[in-house]
Amino acid sequence: MSYEFTSESVSSGHPDKVADLISDRVATHLIDQNKSHRAAVETLVTTNMVTLAGEYKSDKFDKNIIDSIVRQAVKEIGYEQAGFHWENLKIYNELHGQSPDIALGTDNFGAGDQGLMFGYACNETPNLMPSAIYYSHEILKFIEQERRKASDWLGPDGKAQVTMQYSGVNKPLRISKVVCSHQHDEQFPLEHTRAGIRQLVGHALNECNAPYDNKTEFLINPTGKFVIGGPDGDTGLTGRKIVVDTYGGYAPHGGGAFSGKDCTKVDRSAAYMARYLAKNIVASGKAKNATVQLSYAIGVKQPTSLYVYADGVVRKEFSDWINDNVDLTPKGIIEKFKLFDIDLSTTTNYGHFGKKNLPWEVLDLF
Repeated sequence: MSYEFTSESVSSGHPDKVADLISDRVATHLIDQNKSHRAAVETLVTTNMVTLAGEYKSDKFDKNIIDSIVRQAVKEIGYEQAGFHWENLKIYNELHGQSPDIALGTDNFGAGDQGLMFGYACNETPNLMPSAIYYSHEILKFIEQERRKASDWLGPDGKAQVTMQYSGVNKPLRISKVVCSHQHDEQFPLEHTRAGIRQLVGHALNECNAPYDNKTEFLINPTGKFVIGGPDGDTGLTGRKIVVDTYGGYAPHGGGAFSGKDCTKVDRSAAYMARYLAKNIVASGKAKNATVQLSYAIGVKQPTSLYVYADGVVRKEFSDWINDNVDLTPKGIIEKFKLFDIDLSTTTNYGHFGKKNLPWEVLDLF
């Protein structure tokens, strides 16, 4: 059996990722490593405008400080364009105090909301992520590194899409197509821009030993001109890239976004635990691929369900062992991964999974 599967990634300058970074930076400031603090920050960005909404429980709320955090985040991404410039932004801060009804459940570390979360791992790549999303991330990470070094012709906004051809279930064979669209300076001819981006894509794939060949099709800036980009070209919203943040569509997603939320929100923390469990199952050699689902009820500490599906069958022996040996309460997850100590913005770009030095990527369970 042969089939193809496609995933995409977006750069740190994509408008949705600009919104995610701002939300994560503001949430990190409000939380300030204090386990009694809470944050749920939503951001909208468009032409020279940033709007913040959501709720918090914190003694660190200061509109002037938050204004500076927003501008610094946009500056670090590299936006100094007429339509989106860190100095010229109009910032509307509509954050408000946390609802006391929600606080009833989260003050004692019950789940911050009801919901379901998935984790996934497979043995296709070195970091046990699906191939298409892995290579999509690698392409854009490399291009961003080169842009920040010395590039005077690339802008911050970009997207990459990789189509993998499989020779059997979960057996990646080769990359059949690569799409990459990247913002560029208007003064450079289209041929120069396409050739430059194509060269960077090739370098990125070579560095990660990607299985492409002379039959792989490359579509570089297929619409042609991509000068106006970022929030000036398209509105950005927190949480709109949840598939990019996880497994590129190769595994289920519970629907909850991550960015801007403190880790009593199980949308975030339980998804990290589910990935940790799935990755450790695969790394142990007990399965070639694993999907883990957790579900929670607001204010309730223990999960309402745990499901493990590995190598095409339900594996109750795994879920029984996990229930007996792993603390799956929000407080237990927070303490295991020290989530209140993390700068949440380190997770914003190029996926929340598969990165080195994140505590839920550690292999120590079996």
